[in-house]
Amino acid sequence: MTLGIVWVIVIAVLALLGGVALGFFIARKYMMNYLKKNPPINEQMLRTLMMQMGQKPSQKKINQMMRAMNNQTK
Repeated sequence: MTLGIVWVIVIAVLALLGGVALGFFIARKYMMNYLKKNPPINEQMLRTLMMQMGQKPSQKKINQMMRAMNNQTK
């Protein structure tokens, strides 16, 4: 009787660990795809941010900063 209870507990713990691991990887994949499709900042936001900081944004500077941010995420 006690051996049956031990097996039930072992299987429950293994199922819980497997579910947590699987959920983590599914959530990670979902978030990576979401951030790839909807980047957190775009050129317009960057231009507005630079203007608020008192800088006059040139297209060259914006492209350089976007390239640097994209390289950092890879």
